[in-house]
Amino acid sequence: MDWHDLESFAFGDSPALADELLALVLAGKKRATCWAVAEGLKGAELGKCMVVRDGAGWPRAVVKTIELTQRRYDEVDAAFAFEEGEGDRSLAYWRGAHQRYFTRLKLFQPDMMLWCERFELVTAIPLEHVS
Repeated sequence: MDWHDLESFAFGDSPALADELLALVLAGKKRATCWAVAEGLKGAELGKCMVVRDGAGWPRAVVKTIELTQRRYDEVDAAFAFEEGEGDRSLAYWRGAHQRYFTRLKLFQPDMMLWCERFELVTAIPLEHVS
């Protein structure tokens, strides 16, 4: 797949978190993500492929959006939390980690609206193929 002209993004709000979440994608554990509706769509749309960058900014994977919905933070369910793939994959872990994340961004509200995206890994990009 020619990924060079695709839009790109990194997960999280730090290089360390970007690397941690990318590793979960590459391991097949992370198949979902979310962000505050207040941040806009961030280029996401159903069926669109995007490049995931690591914490150093290198392209490392291509993912394809397969579901994109809005729901409130307090309405996220255990199935979605599991697909986010973080920690022990429980809803309790998800809520704690995401409350801390959105608080760092100064966006957290228990009833805040989120974009909830499910995606599939299209391809990993080995570092030796990055130019």
